[in-house]
Amino acid sequence: MGKDTGFLEYKRVDNGDVPVSVRIKGFEEFHTPLDDEARRQQAARCMNCGVPFCQSAMKLNGMITGCPLHNLIPEWNDQIYSGHLEHAFHRLIKTSNFPEFTGRVCPALCEKACINGEYGESVSIHDNELYLIEKAFEMGYIKPRKILKRSGKKIAVVGSGPAGLAVADELNHRGHSVVIYERDDRIGGLLMYGIPNMKLDKKVIDRRVKLMEEEGIEFKTGVNVGEDIDARTLIKDYDAVVLCCGAKQARGLKPASPEKFKGVHFAVDFLKENTRALLECRAVDTGFDAKDKNVIVVGGGDTGNDCIGTAIRRGCKSVIALEMMSAPPKERAKNNPWPQYPKTLKVDYAHEEAIELFGSDPRIYETTVKECVADKKGNLKKVVTVKVKFENGAITEIEGSEKTYECSLLLIAAGFTGCEQYTPENFKVSLNERGVVKTEEESYKTDAESVFCAGDMHTGQSLVVRAIAEGRLCAREVDRYLMGYTTL
Repeated sequence: MGKDTGFLEYKRVDNGDVPVSVRIKGFEEFHTPLDDEARRQQAARCMNCGVPFCQSAMKLNGMITGCPLHNLIPEWNDQIYSGHLEHAFHRLIKTSNFPEFTGRVCPALCEKACINGEYGESVSIHDNELYLIEKAFEMGYIKPRKILKRSGKKIAVVGSGPAGLAVADELNHRGHSVVIYERDDRIGGLLMYGIPNMKLDKKVIDRRVKLMEEEGIEFKTGVNVGEDIDARTLIKDYDAVVLCCGAKQARGLKPASPEKFKGVHFAVDFLKENTRALLECRAVDTGFDAKDKNVIVVGGGDTGNDCIGTAIRRGCKSVIALEMMSAPPKERAKNNPWPQYPKTLKVDYAHEEAIELFGSDPRIYETTVKECVADKKGNLKKVVTVKVKFENGAITEIEGSEKTYECSLLLIAAGFTGCEQYTPENFKVSLNERGVVKTEEESYKTDAESVFCAGDMHTGQSLVVRAIAEGRLCAREVDRYLMGYTTL
């Protein structure tokens, strides 16, 4: 490595944050980058460890640790330290199509596997990646790549989330002609409407889409495949079709039905409406507006956290988050050693904001909704919660633990049960017991001729980085299917 003793000489320094009191006034990204010299020092902390678990993507104790893209992390960290930014950039994009996305929203599985983190603080890989890709745009290293020769093969990609974009990017650079179909009005899928602007500014997505258009990819928005256009038409008109429609079938909550109560919404609908209103420079639809409301979020994870952050920025009166599971420990348990993914308590950006704004952590553990109370017009007014415990694999309520909260906006962020079924039904592809498209193990080919699948629609709800990795591997299989061999 360029600095053998860097991990001993320099302490970890993260990108700065705009103060809570300032950042909650708008939806702008709020992380402030380090200067070039400070970033070189952070890259110098990457040690010559011999076995870089950071790029391994191993499954340990049921969870993935290390980068699913197998990014060449020690190599580009070394080049950042040495000042060879263009070389570092080319090592980064060798394995990663969209570092500007993962550098913003990835939970950094790589850092959880960094050997520096076993006894101290891991290398700031996540921030280093974002620095490198943004420098590449700034320095003009990123330009539309000319496709010197087209194969004559045509591929339709259904869905423009991270998996769909990765599939298209890979196959386009291979020389195939690619058209992406998106049912929404903007490209990006989960990236556009599932992640709020303060985490991923939508200009970042538009910048990448513009580049992909200049490289020859065609985008068709407002086209709902399975309804506006039939599967048979795509199969007839294209040499291959790749389904990347996500796992958007939201998990419901029996006592709280959006159809029954006004003021109850699935988290994905709430986030979508708030982002759409922001992009269209208009007020949020009344039913989704959190201003001056007592908000309750059901479910933890990134989506629940984003709902808290969005509600705060919209001026909510209060916000709490209910989680059925018990609170994780602040430190690693003995049965959760490095390099396993650490199952520890995380205070994310929105939790931090709620603590400063309302004086306490918004999360209430081992609790769920027992009953919703509405007025005569069906408007949600109160929520009755109950403590729960897990016994013999079943959830039981703790008698006498009920508590009533004022609530006029209840957001369900309880995860997803699989993909929406109308598209797979239209293509006549089978689903497995998890409600996602069925394929052979380590394959992306469905049981319908010339139809493939990748991303959350294939794996179930997962991470952006994993969706990109899925897209890359699926593109390789599609290329082999079309050409008889692959160079991807």
